[in-house]
Amino acid sequence: MLRDEGPLVPMAGCTDLYVALNFGTLTATRFVDLWGLKDLRGIERGPDAIRIGALTTYSDLLASPLVGKELPMLAAAAREVGGVQIQNRGTLGGNVANASPAGDTLPVLAATDTLVELRSASGTRKVPFGSFYSGYRQTIARPDELIVALEVPRVGGQQWFRKVGTRAAQAISKIVFAGVGGRRPRMAVGSVAPTVVRLPKTEAALADGASVADAQAIMLTEIAAIDDLRSTAEYRRRVAGNLLAQFLERTRRMKGAR
Repeated sequence: MLRDEGPLVPMAGCTDLYVALNFGTLTATRFVDLWGLKDLRGIERGPDAIRIGALTTYSDLLASPLVGKELPMLAAAAREVGGVQIQNRGTLGGNVANASPAGDTLPVLAATDTLVELRSASGTRKVPFGSFYSGYRQTIARPDELIVALEVPRVGGQQWFRKVGTRAAQAISKIVFAGVGGRRPRMAVGSVAPTVVRLPKTEAALADGASVADAQAIMLTEIAAIDDLRSTAEYRRRVAGNLLAQFLERTRRMKGAR
């Protein structure tokens, strides 16, 4: 259908599409409903990665013992998405496809070097998460391709997730941060640029023994915070630096407690 009858907009939980509809900004008029495709659901452990179907909901992630054990920061992100109704309908694939830089799960997927599995009538390809976004709310997926799964490699190191919003719950993030501690930490930040931002320079500096202050200064060169309705660029820069310091403190403390 996507190949022969397009353009069509895939829809599933509709937690983003209906917002656009209510705001009068939804320009699409033709859709393909994916909600009944059971093959796009489920969480499976592979030899080197956890494969999560694109239609897996946030509630599914929270209920999964595998996710709770192996990917606690993804479970933490799922817990921060809206209320229970949204968690029951919203999907991981939808959060990725929506391409909002404020998407709660995106820093987790970026920090874990997740692969995005895309499928079309002609075949399947896997794209590194860091290469998936081409700009604000834009991806490299072709109009005839669906996101069918996310493959998250096995994570070694202490995991940490933090979302900062106007309220304690059901708020769009002003800053969202995810990281994996260890000798070479991995970190990503959302709501600070047109797309989710991985921090390779900051990671390399910390691996070489940089101080927290030096790492914070380097991180500020890697993000592009702006002023908008939810916050100011200065607030975002300051909070991002604070979250980096908290991440380093918490993961080192977690490592020491093991």
